[in-house]
Formats: sequence, C-alpha cells, structure tokens
Amino acid sequence: MDSQQVFTFGQQALHMMLMLSAPLLLTVLAVGLLVSIFQAATQLNEATLSFVPKILAAVAVLTITGPWMISTLVEYLQRMLQAIPTVVG
Repeated sequence: MDSQQVFTFGQQALHMMLMLSAPLLLTVLAVGLLVSIFQAATQLNEATLSFVPKILAAVAVLTITGPWMISTLVEYLQRMLQAIPTVVG
C-alpha cells in the first residue's frame, strides 16, 4: 500500500462522513438559527426553547434520511472490505 492509496482512502472516508452528516447538521443549524431569531425578537431566553426544536428536527431528519444513510454507509463499507485483497496483495 503506497501513500497515494492511503490518501485516496482517507479522502473517500472524509467525503462519506461529510455526505452522511450534512443533512442532520444543516437542519439542526437552520432550526437553531430560526429559534435564535425568535428568541431575540421576543426576548425569551429559555435554554429548553432552543433544545427541544433541535431534537425534534434531528429525529425527523434521521427518520427521513436514515435508510439512505444506512444503505450508503453499508455500500461504502462493502467497497472498502472488497478492496482489502487488492491493497494487501
């Protein structure tokens, strides 16, 4: 295994991580921004007011995109495991 293969595998792993985490992180970011704007407009500074909508949004996103995330991750892991003989040999 040469350094180019190591960098390729690392790049693929980072790309997979970003692709799988993006829907959840972007949704929670958007909900947090909306709640912060609402809190600033109404001057309500309650910690649970920002926490509960983020959790609900995260659960909704995981419910919707969960099957896609799992299938994408399984396909990636299968490709990586099938590549072991070509890397070692």
